[in-house]
Amino acid sequence: MNFELAINQLFVLYMQKITAFGGRYRAVWLLALAYLCCSFTTRLALYIWAGSETENSFSAILKTFFFGFLFDFITACTISIPAILYISVLPNPLIGSKLDKILTYLFTFLTLFLLSFSALAEFTFWEEFKSRFNFIAVDYLIYTYEVVSNIAESYPLPLLFAIVVALALLGFYFIQKKRGFQTTFNSKVSIRARILVLAALLTPVITATFFLENTAAEWSTNRYNNELSKNGIYSFFAAFRNNQMKYNEFYLTIPEKEAFELVRNELQQGNSKFQTNAFSIHRSVNPENPSTDRPNVVFILVESLSAKFLGSYGNTENLTPNLDKLATKACRFTDMFATGTRTVRGMEAVTLCISPTPGQSIVKRPKNAGLYTVSNVFKSKGYSCNFFYGGDGYFDNMDAYFGSNGFNIFDRGRGSILSDDIKTTRTMISDSQVTFENAWGICDEDIYNVMLEQADKQYATGKPFFNFIMTTSNHRPYTYPEGKIDIPSGSGRNGAVKYTDYALGKLFEAAKKKPWFKNTVFVIVADHCASSAGKDEIDIVNYKIPAFIIGIEKLEKVKIDKQCSQIDLMPTLFGALNWNYESDFFGEDILNPLYHERALVATYRKLGYIKKDAVVILSDQKSVNHYKWDNNKNTLSKAAKNLKLEREAIAWYQTADYLFNNNKLK
Repeated sequence: MNFELAINQLFVLYMQKITAFGGRYRAVWLLALAYLCCSFTTRLALYIWAGSETENSFSAILKTFFFGFLFDFITACTISIPAILYISVLPNPLIGSKLDKILTYLFTFLTLFLLSFSALAEFTFWEEFKSRFNFIAVDYLIYTYEVVSNIAESYPLPLLFAIVVALALLGFYFIQKKRGFQTTFNSKVSIRARILVLAALLTPVITATFFLENTAAEWSTNRYNNELSKNGIYSFFAAFRNNQMKYNEFYLTIPEKEAFELVRNELQQGNSKFQTNAFSIHRSVNPENPSTDRPNVVFILVESLSAKFLGSYGNTENLTPNLDKLATKACRFTDMFATGTRTVRGMEAVTLCISPTPGQSIVKRPKNAGLYTVSNVFKSKGYSCNFFYGGDGYFDNMDAYFGSNGFNIFDRGRGSILSDDIKTTRTMISDSQVTFENAWGICDEDIYNVMLEQADKQYATGKPFFNFIMTTSNHRPYTYPEGKIDIPSGSGRNGAVKYTDYALGKLFEAAKKKPWFKNTVFVIVADHCASSAGKDEIDIVNYKIPAFIIGIEKLEKVKIDKQCSQIDLMPTLFGALNWNYESDFFGEDILNPLYHERALVATYRKLGYIKKDAVVILSDQKSVNHYKWDNNKNTLSKAAKNLKLEREAIAWYQTADYLFNNNKLK
């Protein structure tokens, strides 16, 4: 009874203090209090669940719950903002009206329902990952079908739904019992009080947005204490913003020094000299007879162009006659794999030449400015670097990434915003340059024409150019200008592929008439395949992409059958040009006699390493699977553990994550 009396006294004191802001806010304060109690209970339960895995000294417990309350408080303030805004704008005469009551009851119950659902989800998430919500939870929003199916098969959904509803009703009853609604509907509120309450609430939220990173909770060397110091909802949105998972928290690791030794041994190609720092892959590439030639380079990253669409890769539908004709004279890569399943992952692979890191592509992450990309190599040779995109480069953070990493931007740009610290130029493609446009952007013909126009201007300056083009036409809704090919616009993927090929044919037809054409190298590669889902953890065949280098005499009609990765394409180009340059790239020159065949393929959470038919897949929760891949059947069958291959796989991913997160890629 003494404990209950103490709790009641504390509650009375709390309500006396908050009533100073006006009784109109009573229901909101009670809702916030209910959330804080729920969050505290969740944290305490998870702490008990973790048991001996946590650091249990008095100071550790104090810090865990102090940081936990801090993040809970910020989250409670954030959750309260919609209600406070509503109260701030509702005129006094409408307070207590039927409309006011309906909206207040509805908002309160829905909020309690969502918070109850979140609290219950925290326990199921902790059971699987021993973590508060992170990018895996964000990832679940992307794979909705798989997640819903998994939940339906793993948990009794009717019971869980009933528990969530019961918790929401319990919270609703608590607010009703403490006269929250009655006071709210019978209290007027002055303009002064409205302003004070709104300012008092927004201040901590805005401050936290700019100055309180979720990593502030990571004060301990014990990961469990760090996770318990966080708030699930706050962590979820922080993960959504940061778009990454720290490799060493979720994946198998080996000692950093060993990891770098393994990767450096793989990257050693005879003409490269590594710096003495053991935790780096920086090296000078010095061919025996370096060339000073500076041909223009037009790099085309083609949307969703699976190798299986091309006749030169076995297709019999004649969808790509122009590319197939180019392939007869080009340097063609027959066994190249994309690193991922998204355009931004392909962009990361060909500009940073880096192993894919878990979570989101570096293109979309914070702190991705001023990295060492291929533009640094071109600029060291005196090139102008330009990025062309037929849509709005604000999408997927493309403008910010390319703009802050050495490229001038040419895009539709209607919503693009580049910060003042990005030293680049951005040119909007005007309506007069557009003949066809859909949701994703202008058609491929139009973006090629924009590039050709700029190439003419760049040629006139006497400065070589590196023009990077991202296409859009081979994408749903598969629409393109009518009358160009024999498949009607919008009828499906085959039409989009055939139009993509048609536009490439038109590009080369126009480029051949330009004075700069004879001194220009064209590189064509897919960003990823048109589909990547399959029955296995990673569907290997659906990462195989076409790639061509056109315009280097010694590479004409060369077919490269070595197994390789998208990250190797640009180092191979630099090797073919016989350039000396500085490199922080994980990619290798495939034509070098010391090249080690391998490929790296990844989803958001699974990291694959392929050597011939051996496949290692690293997963979160620090698990690993070994497979044998049957290329003909595209099947993965369980294989015996290969410790050497496993440590190689870990090294490629662990070192890439280490270098990015420690700002070593600049």
